[in-house]
Amino acid sequence: MVGFCGVASVAVAQLKKQFTVDNREDCKAVELVLKSKTGNCFVRPSQHSELLNVYSNQDLEAYGHSFSNELVDGTYRIRLAMQQKQGKGVGEKISYQMFGSSETALEEKVWKVYLTGEKPYALDFDYGIGSANIDLSGLAVQKLKINTGSADVNVSYNAGRQNQVEMDTFFVKVDLGSLRARQMSMARSKVVMLDVGFGNMYLDFSDKPTVYNRVRGSVGAGNLIIQLPTEDVPVLVKINDSWLCSIHLGRSLKKIGANTYANASYSKNAPDVLTFDLDVSMGKIVFKERN
Repeated sequence: MVGFCGVASVAVAQLKKQFTVDNREDCKAVELVLKSKTGNCFVRPSQHSELLNVYSNQDLEAYGHSFSNELVDGTYRIRLAMQQKQGKGVGEKISYQMFGSSETALEEKVWKVYLTGEKPYALDFDYGIGSANIDLSGLAVQKLKINTGSADVNVSYNAGRQNQVEMDTFFVKVDLGSLRARQMSMARSKVVMLDVGFGNMYLDFSDKPTVYNRVRGSVGAGNLIIQLPTEDVPVLVKINDSWLCSIHLGRSLKKIGANTYANASYSKNAPDVLTFDLDVSMGKIVFKERN
């Protein structure tokens, strides 16, 4: 079954099921594009087989939305966008991010999104203002893209279960908001791509990677903090910087060439090198040592 409904589920917090997409035997993979312009969004693994379940504390008629899905050559393509009927303008978004808001309406809007571990996903999340908490524990995510405007986003593997498959690309972009991604090794991503505008980003590589990682990205006027693994993991850092930026490398990274740094475990023949290739203009990059 594919559709959306307003049937009440669990009475806790008055959550109601809004959208659902059932699993099918002829479905081999899922492409999910989810846009949430306001409110607090939670993404969690589900114990059930449905490809998508979305709950909210709002009535379906209380917000604008678009929902579509189609099965094409074994791939379910699902598109879901949710926003208030009276959305905030750009100026109001910036004001909210910088000064906060006395209104409680934004904090009260909740979206709970549940995904199954039975199918591989390509995920594309786009958040406006508010917050998002994404727990990918035990899911099979082949590609992940997260774009946050002024929202505060947290990505984690809270249950301690790593990605079922190797991820092709982990892409994160921050405009005015913030993004914290913990337990990056559990994503098992071959490539991590990042883009920081005016906001803040924290990426946690403190655990030893199980898949070769190459991190590429740029920092405009924002801040990027990288949590390094233990010193037995070889690390290579290349930074294309400018005189307007600020860079803090920590004690373990030493200069080995022009704009190139490495730790003591790195050598040209070292296997499984954690490589950073970064550009920065006016922003700040900090590499933190693991305690």
